[in-house]
Amino acid sequence: MASVEKRAFKIAYFATKNQDDALDIVQDAMMKLAQSYAHKTADDWPPLFHRILQSKIFDYYRRQKLKNQWFRLFPGMGEKHSEENDMDNAEDVRHSKPDEKFEQHQAMAKLEQAIQNLPHRQQQAFLMRAWEGLDVAETAEAMSCSQGSVKTHYSRAIHRLRDVLQEYV
Repeated sequence: MASVEKRAFKIAYFATKNQDDALDIVQDAMMKLAQSYAHKTADDWPPLFHRILQSKIFDYYRRQKLKNQWFRLFPGMGEKHSEENDMDNAEDVRHSKPDEKFEQHQAMAKLEQAIQNLPHRQQQAFLMRAWEGLDVAETAEAMSCSQGSVKTHYSRAIHRLRDVLQEYV
């Protein structure tokens, strides 16, 4: 779990755009994996964890939809949310020149924004395949879809990211 927690947080953050909600989702997914699948082998955990994580993200969307319906009916009930992006920005110590660090920071910000703008299924496929290193079958299991759907979503995500990030490729 320690090896996947930061990447899982990014996946949840991209889906929710809220740091606190993303942390809650990852924690819930890890607890569910530990409680329900401790008897499984370590090789079975990655797709199981990602399926649980995606399920928790869908649960979040359902709750948000219901919550938004109530807030439209009763406008005074809304709570204030901060849209700050205070995600952990790991500094790359390989670059010692400030201009290179600045360019790298800009590129990472552009990449994060591009990933956030992907449709949800493309985002899922890209993050699981590219960041998590899951194969097509594991990704399909985690996303509860066919391997062909994973390939399609992943391909569309890659093409879209290439178009958006053309200046950095």
